[in-house]
Amino acid sequence: MPLKFDENGLIPAIVQDYYTKQVLTLAYMNQESLAISIAEQRTCFWSRSRKCLWRKGETSGNVQKIVSITADCDADALVVEVVKSGPACHTGAESCFFEPVFLSEEIKPFSYEGLYQLIAGRKAEPKEGSYTTYLFDKGLDKILKKVGEECTEVIIAGKAQDREETVYEIADLCYHVMVLMVQSGIPLEEVTKELAKRHVIDHKVKQEYMK
Repeated sequence: MPLKFDENGLIPAIVQDYYTKQVLTLAYMNQESLAISIAEQRTCFWSRSRKCLWRKGETSGNVQKIVSITADCDADALVVEVVKSGPACHTGAESCFFEPVFLSEEIKPFSYEGLYQLIAGRKAEPKEGSYTTYLFDKGLDKILKKVGEECTEVIIAGKAQDREETVYEIADLCYHVMVLMVQSGIPLEEVTKELAKRHVIDHKVKQEYMK
């Protein structure tokens, strides 16, 4: 299906982090910038304000390497999945989308990225009475002890085949592991990339074995 560019020869491109699936930015491409993006495998857009092509990262160094480009069912919009080397927003934020407009009171939004940022915030700006702040105040040994305790709780619940308790304990473990990650300066993206790398390796090994 041929792509449908608008009357100005542009098509909206939603840029998404390949690993986290976070929406990073909304930009526009014309036929030339799309062709450049595909040829160079890094994002190139058309600036509507400057009326010229611009390659993401050409001044900031925050290049976005393209994994895939997918059109919607009407072929008039694109989703570009990328592996980014730095913040997507000119403000220094990881994503251009960070200004809340509406938050449901009934459905509480959750993301691992949001939880990680909340934990990091407690480290940067301690809050009295916060359990997370308490863990950071006690230091690495206390955090490691809690990770070990939660690992044990997961094992006990799993061995008992208590589904509800296992879910509860896994959630506790995930939280304490994130506290350890923040304490150690390990971003979520680094762990996600490691998991993705292992998946690729296993897939190739399996293919070679099947031959």
